[in-house]
Formats: sequence, C-alpha cells, structure tokens
Amino acid sequence: MKVGRFKQWAAGIAAMALPVLAFAQAADPKRWQLNMGKGVTAQSVNAYEAHMLALWICVVIGILVFGAMAVAMFKFRHSKGAVPDKDFTHSTRLEIIWTVVPVVLLVAMAFPATSKLIKMYDTRNAEMTVKVTGYQWMWKYEYLGENVAFTSRLDRKSDEIRQSKAIPDAAQNPHYLLDVDNVLVLPTETKIRFVITADDVIHAWWVPALGWKQDAIPGIVNEAWTDIKEPGIYRGQCAELCGKDHGFMPIVVKAVPKAEYQQWLASEKAKNAPAPAPAPAAPAEPAAAPAEQPQPEGTTPNTEAVAAVAVAG
Repeated sequence: MKVGRFKQWAAGIAAMALPVLAFAQAADPKRWQLNMGKGVTAQSVNAYEAHMLALWICVVIGILVFGAMAVAMFKFRHSKGAVPDKDFTHSTRLEIIWTVVPVVLLVAMAFPATSKLIKMYDTRNAEMTVKVTGYQWMWKYEYLGENVAFTSRLDRKSDEIRQSKAIPDAAQNPHYLLDVDNVLVLPTETKIRFVITADDVIHAWWVPALGWKQDAIPGIVNEAWTDIKEPGIYRGQCAELCGKDHGFMPIVVKAVPKAEYQQWLASEKAKNAPAPAPAPAAPAEPAAAPAEQPQPEGTTPNTEAVAAVAVAG
C-alpha cells in the first residue's frame, strides 16, 4: 500500500514538474516535442507569448487548487475527527471571491490576446505580395508584379516511396512527404503579404514556423502576412481535408537574405523573359540597269526601230 502511494506521489510531482520543461522547441515540430515552437516571425512569437502566459497562469491556479485539496484531505480528514464547516462551504463571501477572480484573470488575458490578434490581420505597408492558390493536390505561387510564377508539388523521391508502398526510413528520408520540387523563396526582414485562394476545393496553407494558418477557399481571397526574422527552411502541409491526396501536398518555404533573394528573383525573371525577336532581313539592293551596247564602227542606228520605241512609250 505504501509503495502504491509513493508511485502516485511520484507521478503527481512529475506531472507538476512538466511545465518547468515547457520551453520553446524548434520552429518546425519534432517528434515527442513537449511545447509549441516559438517560430521565426512576429506572429509566431506573439502566439507563443500568449500561450506561455496562459500556461503559467494555469500552473499557478493548479498549484493553489490542488494544494488546497491536498491540505484539506490530509489535515482535515475524518479519521482525525475533523468536522465539516458548513458556514465555510456556503459562504457568500467565498462564492464572490471564486467568481470574481476568474473573471479578472480572463479580462487580463483578453487584452494582450486581442491586440496581438488584430496585428495578425494588419497587412498594410507590405513590401511584396505573393498569391497562393491551392489545387488538388499542389500549390501555385505567383509573385505579383514580378512576372514570376510556378507550381510546387510533392518531390519525386517521396512520391516514388509512396507509390512503391515501401516503409520509409527516417534516417535516409528525414523529410519524407515534406519535400517539394519547387520551394517558395522569400526574403528575410521583409513584410510579405499573402493572398490565398483555391481553384477546386477548400485547402489550408499552414507553415507552423510562420505562426499562422489560412484557409484557401474557391471564390474567396483571404489575406495574411509574415516577416521572417531568421534564414532557413521551414516546412508545412495542407491543413484542410481536400481529397484522397490531402496528405501529399507539402509546403516548403526557403527564407534567404534580401540580397540572395534579389539574385534568385533576377534569375527567375530571366527564365520567364520572352525570347528576343529575330532581326529583320536587310532589303535587297536594286538591280543595275543594263549597259548600252556600243555600235560597231561604220554602222548607223536603225531609225525605224527607235521611232517605234518612241511611239510605244
């Protein structure tokens, strides 16, 4: 019996110690990750801070509530002759306290959450715009105003493994079903506006490291924005059930410094530039008039022929 109680206490202490380990994890989710990632954008940092604020408030409330329960159960148990205090459990003052305190906490948490939520939808003053269109089952990206557009599909290696029905090896294929043939290249330290829609069914564009998810709905254009602080490769997936290949339309964002992005953009523009028109051929020179044939000496011109030519002219 004592061993069982010891195990229960150990499990309880371990559960209470978990929040101490709840620090930010990698930007992209990892296996057995304890906490949400902090991300690499202002939105993701805001979401992380709101999450941690709520977490620690809940931890404090949990310690107080369960601590009071533990004291009540062990110090005032019936075996010690404790008698219930009916005035305490039915106290109007106590009921007011445990009603007002949660309301105050919720209001205190609502103000920062609301202000951060408003900022998430403020797409003004963006330096560039990317149009994202969802298809079954791929993404199309258009850099508006730059004449650059391409589609992004599941990479060939992942598709071959999927079609072969072989069991993928995490060591040899660490990004199985999370690689694409054409990545979305974006500059860092730049406010980027996204306009998101779909061509056929509802999709959802989601990259956890960016800190937001936006539905892609046919006939509707949704907006979002991001400002990536750290260069790197960030992966995501379609987050809306869109058909039989829903699990095979990943998203890969490659964030690079501004100078490198400009080089990439110039190379993409060169690929899409129209071929130069062939140069027009030079006009042919007019043929020279035939030279007048000299008359042999001692002969006279045929006056009748000359007169006939004159009359015909």
